[in-house]
Amino acid sequence: MTAPAADGLVVVDKPGGWTSHDVVGRTRRLARTRKVGHAGTLDPMATGVLLLGIGKATRLLGHLALTDKTYTATIRLGQTTITDDAEGEVTATADASGVSDEALSAQIALLTGDLQQVPSSVSAIKVDGVRSYAKVRAGESVALKARSVTVSQFDVLARRGEEVDVAVTCTSGTYVRALARDLGAALGVGGHLTALRRTRVGPFDLDVARTLEQLEADFDPAIVPLDLAVAQSFSRRDLTAQEAVDLSYGKKLAATGASGVVGAFAPDGGCVALVEDRDGAARASVVFRPA
Repeated sequence: MTAPAADGLVVVDKPGGWTSHDVVGRTRRLARTRKVGHAGTLDPMATGVLLLGIGKATRLLGHLALTDKTYTATIRLGQTTITDDAEGEVTATADASGVSDEALSAQIALLTGDLQQVPSSVSAIKVDGVRSYAKVRAGESVALKARSVTVSQFDVLARRGEEVDVAVTCTSGTYVRALARDLGAALGVGGHLTALRRTRVGPFDLDVARTLEQLEADFDPAIVPLDLAVAQSFSRRDLTAQEAVDLSYGKKLAATGASGVVGAFAPDGGCVALVEDRDGAARASVVFRPA
């Protein structure tokens, strides 16, 4: 039996029409293991960067899902849909021909920065233990709570009448569909998302992404090894040999002084763990290597 693929990340250029779980299923076959997961779900209509973890690298995914992401998108003004994107039923229409570029820019500016955003009701957020989208599709009315997000970039790339191409950089948990909805509402004409492409997740962008066809042809060389993936994604702390042993046993170390997650590396260059400063010491969040 062929051995499973090496531990690491695969950066996939997800095609439209596929769920993120569909991509995981295909990759399990290519990686020859069921231990495959993804960071940051993309809707079926969306394309672009989807990070997959293989083997021990699945332990990275929860941390990588929290990194900033960049998208290109198209917003259709003048139509509101139940899903805030083109997949849903149109619930209202309005004439958007009178929306000036100046008004568009002004409202986009108000949707940039630190925001309280109400997620799209057709989302995977759980309400009373049930996915919000399941409740909506069952005919229930769902009111989700606003959450804090940061939109550091919201730029108009082009405009074609009622269609507006934009670039968005935002924190984890931001719904670009909700930005389209809120922009249309602020302009008084409604709006929804017609196209979405994720171009970057943390340090990984489309330049290193591979299509499923490319992965089918040559899979193993596309894997970013675990040690390299950590080095590219997080700040680094080099350990002494004794510190590496102590950390692998779950012992705490002297604080790193850094904010957030840090990759801790043994003298041989291998990543021992991810650590975070808590209560005045560096403590392992994830351990990759045994003592």
